[in-house]
Amino acid sequence: MLDVGTLLLFVPALFAGVLGALFIPRILLVAYRKRLFDPISERKLHRCVIPRLGGISFVPIQVCLFALTVVLVFKLGFGTWDVQSWALIPHFALLFCGLLVLYMVGLGDDLIGIGFKWKFFFQVLVACFFPLSGLWINDFYGLLAVHAIPEWIGMPLTVFLVVLIINAINLMDGLDGLCAGIVGIGCLVFGLLFYISGAYIHTLFALITVGSVAPFFYYNVFGIGRKKRRIFMGDIGSTTLGYSLAFLAVSYATNNSFIKPFYDNSIIVAYSVLLLPVLDVARVMFIRWKNGKPLYSADQNHLHHLLLRIGIPHRGAMLFIVGSNLFYVLFNLLAIRLMDNNLVVVLNLLMWGSFYFVFAKIDKSRTLGCDKIRTLNADVKETI
Repeated sequence: MLDVGTLLLFVPALFAGVLGALFIPRILLVAYRKRLFDPISERKLHRCVIPRLGGISFVPIQVCLFALTVVLVFKLGFGTWDVQSWALIPHFALLFCGLLVLYMVGLGDDLIGIGFKWKFFFQVLVACFFPLSGLWINDFYGLLAVHAIPEWIGMPLTVFLVVLIINAINLMDGLDGLCAGIVGIGCLVFGLLFYISGAYIHTLFALITVGSVAPFFYYNVFGIGRKKRRIFMGDIGSTTLGYSLAFLAVSYATNNSFIKPFYDNSIIVAYSVLLLPVLDVARVMFIRWKNGKPLYSADQNHLHHLLLRIGIPHRGAMLFIVGSNLFYVLFNLLAIRLMDNNLVVVLNLLMWGSFYFVFAKIDKSRTLGCDKIRTLNADVKETI
């Protein structure tokens, strides 16, 4: 039998799913009535009007269910969680402040548009909330022969990584179900890891996030009603989900006994969940910089674009990327038991590099083949 404390970890996640399933169809209805659609352009994959405010339901569900559950446990005495809640109040207080800021910025961007510089400014601002609350990466656990790191390195590094994760998740929102699938599996993994570690407050937040994303994933991929109308999450959803995932990753990677016991492979486990999206955005940014283009300029160099170009259908590409990310997580959870952290990182990079090399070669060969066919057709027309 599960005790009340354990039930209060999983029941709110179910409520989050129910609330999301109730809210999102109504958001879709309002979006159609007010004609709040994602614009169609050459760089986007959809060719019909689709609303993009599905993510408006995430933060209210996350914050309200989390707050109600914490009150039930620590104020009203329903269940017992053996955690030092007083030490974690600053972390979650500033987490919710950051979510609120990104929520408002994302809403403004989805409705009227906000410049990249302002969005970047607010991303850096909310990333600074982590070190301000006392949450920052303070240990490399022997990675690159480095263990404890000082504040003047750890704090700026944390801000940089949080901004990177927010943008990585945001830029993953290019295929139906991709962003929600990556975040959902990532939060589920973190939720289970925190549960095993006895970090029940972090478990609660992770599982509520999973519950809020699950119905959106279904509606985003399969549609709503007889007409199968789909909905996008928009920046209001992708940035807040990226921030939530960054919070869980930094919380797991930091060496803080108030959060969880010490594990010498924490940083490897934390980055495993984010491996594909972070490396993909880093590769794309490098290509833009190499070609002399602005880092925030739109292009079609992301992994899902590459998979689509070689002939993999939309849903197949989404499942492939989500499955690959899950593979990295499972591989690393097994590998850290058998080998050194540095060797795990090297293997990850080799697998990732081989993965891109193979698909880039296929893409190049298909492109050359198409160019030859166009040239041949042009020659035939000239002859005629």
